[in-house]
Amino acid sequence: MIYDISVAAIDGTTRTMDAYRGQTLLVVNVASQCGFTPQYAGLEALYRKYHGRGFAVLGFPCNQFGGQEPGTEADIVAFCSRTYGVTFPLFMKVDVNGAGAPSAFCAPQVREAWRARD
Repeated sequence: MIYDISVAAIDGTTRTMDAYRGQTLLVVNVASQCGFTPQYAGLEALYRKYHGRGFAVLGFPCNQFGGQEPGTEADIVAFCSRTYGVTFPLFMKVDVNGAGAPSAFCAPQVREAWRARD
């Protein structure tokens, strides 16, 4: 079950997805040096608008696509805070596909959901 998956927050602490039980989650692969970087503004606006109603944005930085997230976790936090005022939860850098991808992206339930959409 997705709530059993362990994730590492960007500050290095580990938690399970159970911390977000009962919330609608938008799990997002993010990067600070790509063409989609301005998505941080929209994601933050969504989070601020709906967080009080049980909605959470969970940002997972990834350097897997063209090296577009080369900084450290401290660099990522500083950039997101300074540039976009990000307050939604960010996590340690991850690979979002392949053998090193965390369960949050590759859990059987998630894979099945993606297959069902095709």
